This record gives sequence, structure tokens and C-alpha cells, in this order.
Amino acid sequence: MLQRPAAAVCAALAAAGTLLVAGLSGSANASGHATAPDTLTAAQTLRTADAPAALLDAMQRDLKLGRQQAAHRLVNEAEAGATAGRLRADLGGDFAGAWVQGAESGTLTVATTDARDVPAIRARGARAAVVHHSLASLDAAKARLDRAAARHATADTPVWYVDVRSNSLVIQAVRPAAVRPLLAAAGVDPALVRSMKSAERPRPLYDLRGGDAYYIGSGSRCSIGFPITRSSQQGFVTAGHCGRSGSTTTGSNRVAQGTFQASVFPGNDMAWVATNANWTATPYVNGSSAQVAGSTQAMVGASVCRSGSTTGWHCGTVQQLNTSVTYQEGTVSGVTRTSVCAEPGDSGGSFLSGSQAQGVTSGGSGNCTSGGTTYFQPVNPILQAYGLTLTTSGSGPGDPGDPGDPSGAWSAGTVYSAGDTVTYGGATYRCLQDHQAQPGWQPPAVPALWQRL
Repeated sequence: MLQRPAAAVCAALAAAGTLLVAGLSGSANASGHATAPDTLTAAQTLRTADAPAALLDAMQRDLKLGRQQAAHRLVNEAEAGATAGRLRADLGGDFAGAWVQGAESGTLTVATTDARDVPAIRARGARAAVVHHSLASLDAAKARLDRAAARHATADTPVWYVDVRSNSLVIQAVRPAAVRPLLAAAGVDPALVRSMKSAERPRPLYDLRGGDAYYIGSGSRCSIGFPITRSSQQGFVTAGHCGRSGSTTTGSNRVAQGTFQASVFPGNDMAWVATNANWTATPYVNGSSAQVAGSTQAMVGASVCRSGSTTGWHCGTVQQLNTSVTYQEGTVSGVTRTSVCAEPGDSGGSFLSGSQAQGVTSGGSGNCTSGGTTYFQPVNPILQAYGLTLTTSGSGPGDPGDPGDPSGAWSAGTVYSAGDTVTYGGATYRCLQDHQAQPGWQPPAVPALWQRL
């Protein structure tokens, strides 16, 4: 699965700026409001310094980085995400996507359909790419493909996604002749599409052999995603294909553990398990001494690492967001495509970027010997769908004792998407990056996540 050639851009308008390890957040937001002196940088907000040691080790091995490079990369990615969020808000309908590149993610590129936006992009320290199609138009075309997949066979076109780097809707086809009928069924303009021949046939990553993690029913095995709470109930999120509502689970020690409360697969690949009183939700991943601090979504090109019960920690990069993939059981939409490897039994396991939860392992192709492609179900939609709260290391940056806006418009535990607006302390703020709000992440304290209007 690829993301080839660069989008058609105006070469004269490609900016040459690169990101600085600690200099992206700026002293004022796009609307001109000064940032308070006690606010934190994006890297501090997302607690990149708290990334698990095992994750950093895997980054060094899989991404061929030194220890300091891995740490710098996480800082740069946090700052780039905040910068891209501000530019997305500023550019509105012109915005055509953003991505990072380089060993340390030192270069942020932001695409636009209007050349007049280039100075504003450069002013934020990013490179500019002028392209033909907005992200909104490509996402709309992909949504039409998703709807068509419900009534049109897609076994020979098993993967499609919006590739911001090539400014196109990419369809991976085992049999290229199958692309045209799919486009016709969906009513998608072929000018938006790039077809790629691929032998890949992704499959869910569960198996029927003994081991650790958790077991479903009489023996199939998957991996815990992230511990959660729902009011006083504790449990964890995982992949929907691992079990159906009502299925019982046992832990790696074969002790009774819990019951699937809800499960969706195909369509999405999400589920959650409520555990009994013998199990306690913690913010840890596979025994790491570091803790999950939040769920801010990583951008295209960012590093991402996976922990699963079969193969442990492995790392790669985010290749595309909002991907659709066809398994034998049906099509799953809204997953993230990565260059991370995985194997059967890793399903449901944790995907992280630094200390930020990203999602649960869904499926893929290849293995961790020869390499592969893996898809994960983003965690924020799971939390939102089932009213769950991610278990984190406690209060986020800022003052956790702040009671917040009396109107209750902003509240910890709510899942916010880029573009959402809230009121807090009498002011209005716009969300810059998808995340579940944490205690202490009040909008004035975290300009990496919120922009005052």
C-alpha cells in the first residue's frame, strides 16, 4: 500500500521552511489573541516526554532512529499537529490536508487550493503545496464510495483512502478492471481517483491459539486496546471483530474477566468490554512504566507504535487517515492505514503516538518478519459512540481544580473534533485537533488544542 507521486503543485510556490524542535506554537493564535504566559507548548500538552521507553525502543529499531532523534520526532509531530490545526481553521474550504516528513518529522507541508494562502502557510513555518482538490471534496467522494460498498462487491478493490500527499482518492485494486464499475456505482468523478494495482488482501488479525492477552469464549485470542471507565464501570476498548455483544472474556491468566457490551463489525471495527470487580483499569500499556496521557489524533506522516500480545511493540508511520478496507467479512470504514506490522492475536491492541492513544488494531497484511501494512480503528470514535472515558495518567496540564465554564459547554470526557466550538470563561474557542478532553485541558491552557475566536 503506497502513497506515491506528489500532488501537482506550483513549484514556484513551494515554501522552504522547516520545523524547529520547540518553536512552532507561537506567541499568538491566528485570531490575534495573545497566548497567556502560563500556557504550554503542544509538546508539553501532549506530554511527549512521557512516551513509554518500549515505544522509543521500537521507534529506534523500526524507523532507524537514534534515541534523541526519536524524542525530537515526537516533539516536532506534536507542534506540527497544532500548527496544521490552526492553518486548517484559517484556510477553511481551501484546506487540502497536511503531513510531516523527514527522519525527525522536521518538515510540515500544508496543502491549499488557493495560491493566495501561501504567505499565511509560510508565516507559520510550514511549506505550502497548491493543489486542485480540497480535502472536503476528496472526503465527500470517499464517502460516496463507502456508501456504494454496501451494495457493490469490493473484494477486488479492497482498500481506498484519501491520500493528501498526492491530492487524490486512491483505490487499491487486485483486479484493476474492477475500479471503473465501483466508481460508476458510487457516482465518483474518475478525475479525483488514482488507481493502484496491489496484491494485498487484508484480513482481521485474530487467531485460535493459546497465549497471553485475553480470550473470547472457548479460546480465540485478541489484545486489550485501552482501559476505560463508564461512570463506575471499568473495562477496555478493543476490536469489534474479536467478539460480539454478550461474548464473555477471560484474562491471560484464564481468570473470568468480563463481557462484551457492544460490538460493531464490519462497518466499523469497535467494541468495549465491561470487566468484573477483580480487574482494575489503569493507564498503562503492556506493563510499561509510562502512562497514556490522552487521545489527540496524530497527523499523516507522524510516527505511530503498536503493542500486541503476539509481537509486542512495533512502529511505523501514519500513511492515511479515514481509510476504507474490505475484509472477507465486509468493508470497514474510518480506519487509519499505517506502515506498522502486526500478526494474528495482535487484534484489538494499542496504537500510540508518544503518550497519546490513537486506536485499536483492526487488521492488515504481511507480518513482522517481512513487514506489512496494518489498519487501526481510531479510539476517539469508540469513546464517543459508547460514552466511555479513556483511563489516563490523571490531570492534564493546567489546574485540575478549575471548575470550568458554568454553562458546561466545555467538559472533560467529551470527544471533540477539529472545527467544534465551545464557550469557556465567557470566550468562544474552536477545536484544532481531534481529542477527548482531559481534566486540566481547559481551552485557555492548551493552545495546541483550542483557538480563541
